[in-house]
Amino acid sequence: MNSMCSARKILPMNTDVRVQDLTTGRSVDVRINDRGPFGRARGIELSREAAKRLGIMEKGTARVRVTALSDVPQYRNVYMT
Repeated sequence: MNSMCSARKILPMNTDVRVQDLTTGRSVDVRINDRGPFGRARGIELSREAAKRLGIMEKGTARVRVTALSDVPQYRNVYMT
């Protein structure tokens, strides 16, 4: 998938989030449009394009911070890593 999207279990669909790599400081803005990831203790799954722009395609995984940008009152100012 070449769009800037992601999958997350606990945020509502169509929530805009910022994903920041905690090692490099780079970030991308994506929209939650799927559920997952399932298994392997992962917190968010990014599209190929989002992972490429974040600079984690080669590694495959990274420690990230996920911040809700959309108006989701119960998640406002909550950081998820």
